[in-house]
Amino acid sequence: MKRKRHNPEQGIKKLPDANAMFASGKTIGQVRQAFEVGEQTCHRRRNRYGGMKVAEAKRLKVLEDENRRPKKVVAKASYFAP
Repeated sequence: MKRKRHNPEQGIKKLPDANAMFASGKTIGQVRQAFEVGEQTCHRRRNRYGGMKVAEAKRLKVLEDENRRPKKVVAKASYFAP
């Protein structure tokens, strides 16, 4: 079966529906089958993007990218330092 890749925005849009399914008594297996994602992906999205809106998630991604750049520079500098 071909794997589908969902970007974070798509995952966040599905979270309210998933939470409603959990509230109605559905199991994690039923929810993940409905959204065609793995069980670990369900848990990861709920933990990471729990109450966020799409705009907040985009901002989080931008901030993570901004933090990644200085960390790479420091890592390279410390690697090549005598």
